[in-house]
Amino acid sequence: MRYFIETYGCQMNKAESAALELQLADRSWRLAADPADADLVLINTCSVRITAETRAWGRIAHYAALKRQRDFVLVVTGCMAERLKERMKAKAPGIDYVLGTFQKAAFGVLLDAAEAGIRLDVIEETPGFVFAPSHREAGSYSSFVPIMHGCNNFCTYCIVPYVRGREISRSPRAIMDEIASLSAAGVREVTLLGQNVNSYLWEGEGGPLDFAGLLRLVADGAANAGIGRVRFVSSHPKDLSPDTISAIADNETIARHVHLCVQHGSNRVLAAMNRKYTVEAYLELATAIRSRIPGITLSTDILIGFPGETEEDVEETLDLMRKVRFAYAFMYHYNPREGTPAATMPGRIPDTVKKERLARVIALQKTITRELMRDMLGSEVVVLVEGLSKRSSDEVFAKTDQDMMVVFPASSSRIGSFARVRLDSIRGNTFKAVEVL
Repeated sequence: MRYFIETYGCQMNKAESAALELQLADRSWRLAADPADADLVLINTCSVRITAETRAWGRIAHYAALKRQRDFVLVVTGCMAERLKERMKAKAPGIDYVLGTFQKAAFGVLLDAAEAGIRLDVIEETPGFVFAPSHREAGSYSSFVPIMHGCNNFCTYCIVPYVRGREISRSPRAIMDEIASLSAAGVREVTLLGQNVNSYLWEGEGGPLDFAGLLRLVADGAANAGIGRVRFVSSHPKDLSPDTISAIADNETIARHVHLCVQHGSNRVLAAMNRKYTVEAYLELATAIRSRIPGITLSTDILIGFPGETEEDVEETLDLMRKVRFAYAFMYHYNPREGTPAATMPGRIPDTVKKERLARVIALQKTITRELMRDMLGSEVVVLVEGLSKRSSDEVFAKTDQDMMVVFPASSSRIGSFARVRLDSIRGNTFKAVEVL
């Protein structure tokens, strides 16, 4: 039997889709080259932004129309499925199964039914979130490793705590077992994953163990297993401890890059967002990271157009960007999410104003990124070769420790290995380099 998976949203969704795909492969299902030929189509959805939901509804409508031509199983999962649940089937009767966050553990039951040619009326929920044993994407030399699930922060604009639930930390033994299996499969880089990795806390057997302790444990285990680089995402500024900074500084296996979500540069807006830190505290943290770990890069998320935002608030955000000098940023304007406190806040910003403000933020970030890249020209860096360049089969695509993209002349035999290169020029947001032997 054949399957096709479409994934939208965050890295956690990508990791969970990879875990579901491993289940399918274990049962000898084959990936369909064309979704029109699949016996099962799964759409893994996102609810963080309205654009992601709109796109998902468009894909659901497409497959519902396709089902009128031939029979196959249509499954919708992810955060949008958890948020809307049975309302999705009422709106789109072509959906066979809506799997919420706590129903993914029953995916095997769904596959049993599909293989038997029957449809189930109910998919039971599990009492707590269950981590899959592996999240490796076939053929990839880099893999996500979820270490926790859910979020306790309740930022006023964010739907995640409502669709992912409260924080649950994964056992360090399960994490290390997955890393060992990834190493055996040829993976050379792992990214520890969570809605807020800094709040990881294992209190079961062998605990307590916080994120800094886990990071040291993983760095040692990964290096011994032949994995050359460890990353982590995402970090909440209020929870990134001095011990975590020291763990990065003390372990060369840990990448010199931190994604540190600031969201805004105005203390007034940060308070309304319930972010629980100030601009001054964020700047102090960024300085501490750079002082302890020379050469590290920072990236971030920036949310523009929050209810009540003023021109002064936007200027303060631009000022913060100039001070921190992020290597890159994910920038977007606010869209209300049903069920969150911000959705009913007064002072809604018109879309035209949000887009104009966002354009200024994007323009500044492009300038900063280009300046930082120019400063790096001529330097030698270690990269992990991830695949062939899209532009030329004579070049390979790679990433630096600082999470910057690089292409350089080499054959496909270098894919999956580390190389030392010199950064010679810039093409778009990518360095062109030559290998240093």
